[in-house]
Amino acid sequence: MRRVAILASSSSAILSRTLATAQGGATSTPAVHSRLLQVALYGSGAGEGFSHARRRRPIFGSFTGSGRNSSVGVAGALISVAAVSATLSQEVHAKEPPPPELVPKDVILYQYEACPFCNKVKAFLDYYDVPYKVVEVNPLSKKEIKWSDYKKVPILMVDGEQLVDSSAIIDQLDAKIHSKKVAKSSSEDDDEETKWRKWVDNHLVHVLSPNIYRNTSEALESFDYITSNGNFSFTEKLTVKYAGAAAMYFVSKKLKKKYNITDERAALYESAETWVDALNGREFLGGSKPNLADLAVYGVLRPIRYLKSGRDMVENTRIGEWYRRMENAVGESARIKA
Repeated sequence: MRRVAILASSSSAILSRTLATAQGGATSTPAVHSRLLQVALYGSGAGEGFSHARRRRPIFGSFTGSGRNSSVGVAGALISVAAVSATLSQEVHAKEPPPPELVPKDVILYQYEACPFCNKVKAFLDYYDVPYKVVEVNPLSKKEIKWSDYKKVPILMVDGEQLVDSSAIIDQLDAKIHSKKVAKSSSEDDDEETKWRKWVDNHLVHVLSPNIYRNTSEALESFDYITSNGNFSFTEKLTVKYAGAAAMYFVSKKLKKKYNITDERAALYESAETWVDALNGREFLGGSKPNLADLAVYGVLRPIRYLKSGRDMVENTRIGEWYRRMENAVGESARIKA
């Protein structure tokens, strides 16, 4: 523990000197350090509060059957049934693109790649197949959003209009692309959806940081992901990875205390199980297709899914099947490649 503390202290000093050099000799300010910690929290500090790795691979093995005296005819019949079932499953889990006339023409997302709030917005855009461009914001300088009075991410520009705060962004987009929806959900369904969307922002996101920075190896794994996918210069990548990992190891301990978490993994598993219980046997909280709460949970979990904490979560809870269904339902990204 003492060696890690020394590493954190020395790393912070190195970070200050290196950033000063990178900025032409200017002193690295506490504000810069704060921004580093903000992006390290996956945007939970830099992004917002609730004011009102994406690799696809099977989580479970494929279904197999056996029979000592099975005939070719029976096998053929089973294959046909399986094919029909797969087709029906794909139809149920298909994307839901809105009518072309309701799709925004120009959508730009200003984000941190690893930010859970940004990933909530992306999950919505991907599921509804709304094409969007991405501007990766440097969390140290934030030069990409100098033009905006709002200094957090995500910021979504929709046909020239600025939208901020992930939940508000999703609400406004949802209203826009469903303005001609024939039937509205019942108030009971709306209440359930709202309840779990708030749960995501007020509880689930706060469980993530103590887990991804639980120990030095996981902190380094997390910062490797952050620096590999973020907008950093070569020098910033090196210093942010090691100084940030060391600093966040200690910050995560304070976060545990702040949110009354004694065992971070147990808290993560409990959250996953709480969500599965909320499904109550349904494929999604929305029933046969995802609703906004499904997309919110999936969005904030997506950055950690293939980190150790995410792998542990899937291996030790029942959330894996739902997550796999969400991966299939959301499908490929609607992001427009530069």
